[in-house]
Amino acid sequence: MIWLMAAFLFWLGAMALNLRLAHPKLAQKRWAKVVVPLLFGLTIIVIWEALVRAFDVSAAILPAPSAVAVTFFNSTDLLWQDFTQTVLKGALRGYIIGAVAAIITAVLIDRSPFLTQGLLPIGNFVAALPIVGVAPILVSWFGFDWHSKAAVVVVMVFFPILVNTVQGLRETDAMQRDLMKTYAAGYLPTLLKLRLPAALPFIFNGLKIAATLALIGAIVAEYFGSPTRGMGFRISTGVGSLSIDLVWAEIVVAALAGTAFYGGVAWIEKKVTFWHPSQRG
Repeated sequence: MIWLMAAFLFWLGAMALNLRLAHPKLAQKRWAKVVVPLLFGLTIIVIWEALVRAFDVSAAILPAPSAVAVTFFNSTDLLWQDFTQTVLKGALRGYIIGAVAAIITAVLIDRSPFLTQGLLPIGNFVAALPIVGVAPILVSWFGFDWHSKAAVVVVMVFFPILVNTVQGLRETDAMQRDLMKTYAAGYLPTLLKLRLPAALPFIFNGLKIAATLALIGAIVAEYFGSPTRGMGFRISTGVGSLSIDLVWAEIVVAALAGTAFYGGVAWIEKKVTFWHPSQRG
């Protein structure tokens, strides 16, 4: 009962502070935009801790955040190995390969009406395939190490980036293209100086979508075969051995990695497309 009362009082205090931060004079400040989500997340953790302790929930069902934190700090070496295997080797490499291949393919599609009519429908079909069906096939082809995980990530990120890039390359209007022709600019100068810069907001939209898909794909692929390390492997074995606190520690690492990955792409977008109306103000 004491835990529930403490959580309730903390929730009241957090709500009062959030209402204060919602004032128009404070809401526009950068620090306020950071404090509000952090306070919301902290409130969820406090209520979670209180409910687990108040109702004596078994750690095999839902461990308390304090237990997850202890496991996290006691398993940093193991978590780092899993992070390296899944994120740096599988997700990041597959993301880079898939993004580069998608942008190059988009330029080729834009150049060829035949590919536009033929490849895009096939791409939409492949993008709709369930990852749980594709992953075991790619694992059997590329082996149990990070190569198969990177291959799964390539399949997942390729088509979102491709579709967005193709759409972006068509964003320039006839007047802009005619202006380039008056300068006697051929296809390549027009592509590099006009069409690709105009397509950057669309490309980054695809990259941000793919940033979240990449980590999901790498983790899911590890369920179907992995060396004795990796976030997906650890989550699978942790559930089997009822080490749910370790599973939650891996989830925390995945959430932090995914947030940092997405934030990094968004930061690069802001620096590269500073001229676009969406980045102003």
